[in-house]
Amino acid sequence: MNKPITIKNIIEITNGKLICGNENAICEEFSKDTRELTKGQMYVGIQGEKFNGSTLYEQALEKGACGCILQNVEVDSKILQKYPNAIIIIVENTVTALQKMAAYKRSLYQIPVVAITGSVGKTSTKDMIASVLSQKYKVLKTKGNYNNEIGLPLTILRLREEQAMVVEMGMTSLGEISLLTQIAKPDVAVITNIGTAHIEYLKTRENILKAKLEIIEGLSENGTIIINNDNDLLHNWNQTQNTKYAIITYGLNEQSNIIGKEIQFHENGSTYKAVVEEKEYNVEIPVGGEHFVSNSLCALAVAKAMNIEIEKAIKGIANFELTKNRMQIQKAKIGATIINDCYNANYDSMKAALNYLGKLTNPRKIAVLGDMKELGEYSKKLHEQVGEEVYQNKIDLLICVGEEAKAIAKKAQELGMKQEDIFVCNQKEEAIQILQKNLQKEDAVLVKASNSCKFIEICEAIC
Repeated sequence: MNKPITIKNIIEITNGKLICGNENAICEEFSKDTRELTKGQMYVGIQGEKFNGSTLYEQALEKGACGCILQNVEVDSKILQKYPNAIIIIVENTVTALQKMAAYKRSLYQIPVVAITGSVGKTSTKDMIASVLSQKYKVLKTKGNYNNEIGLPLTILRLREEQAMVVEMGMTSLGEISLLTQIAKPDVAVITNIGTAHIEYLKTRENILKAKLEIIEGLSENGTIIINNDNDLLHNWNQTQNTKYAIITYGLNEQSNIIGKEIQFHENGSTYKAVVEEKEYNVEIPVGGEHFVSNSLCALAVAKAMNIEIEKAIKGIANFELTKNRMQIQKAKIGATIINDCYNANYDSMKAALNYLGKLTNPRKIAVLGDMKELGEYSKKLHEQVGEEVYQNKIDLLICVGEEAKAIAKKAQELGMKQEDIFVCNQKEEAIQILQKNLQKEDAVLVKASNSCKFIEICEAIC
């Protein structure tokens, strides 16, 4: 049942000041971006490092916003006269206001909430879990990467008639997930892994573990924790912790509650046997890679925690659709298989993607790799480790783009990869030219880098 928020609710929750508008009006949808705003939405002006979004209130009203929630701005009386039905609320801090509104909205709904965090695989795991839950519930899930202190509240404020919610929680420092979990109040907390993403800020994997474990702070009293038992730090934590919550482990490790075995990979997916409470099930995944086997095991663990029949959960896994630009299989103009995984990159996801590429049966495997960002002093070492993965997975052709990625090429060559099979580029355009010159019909090509490198342009150029 839809439980909308009124303007009066917003004023009370945020301690805001109503400049104009009807306090009994209902607010259904919110937007923080005037470029994406649609008619009838409430615009929330976020103050960033370079500009104050609250100054764009006139643009928002021109596009049909029902009103605006603003900070640090004086609204021109002429604008108010031009839009007499507009609702204008002034708050001390729009981000804090957004969070308070989301927490209130969450409190109105007695529905199961699954929260997911981890160094890699959050989005694909979220997509798979949502597909599994959709076998029983109408599900709301995080869009794209709306997983931070602004994105998560906006996700919760989208709640209408949904019967369950799956939210993603990202972070760059300690305390961030603590805030998010107190807003979302999950019933199931999932930690996919502890890797090296954001190690520039947190310095050690142990600190990353500490940050991810904050997700438990908002867990409901009868909540369940789900962890990847194949991850060394999570496995060790599970062996030594003492918690009141139920814990379900998953992985390829035979000590796990839910186990994957007899995995078979092919170009467009994989199959394996899942062992759940000593019973075996055949599982089919419509996307390849061992990390997606892990993600699907996680989804089965969520199904178990939420009393969804395993057979129905397996159907949800078979039908799930991956978010765009994450291990997306495309065809090049010449016919080659392109693995578009250019949404983001860190060492763990690079390793997983190269492992998948290495297992393919295509006669020639090409890796187009770019810089991994936010690694700080660990950057050189982790890029070199990617070079080791390139060599170990017997990649036939390596194309590296960017200053940091040069360490990938150097390490692969040091280990024995032939110099004539390695190309080092400063710009994406060089990589595109190399591919256009060398690409063959039967090739398999992995395209991967941090999102800011915009490797999607490489995929678009050859597909």
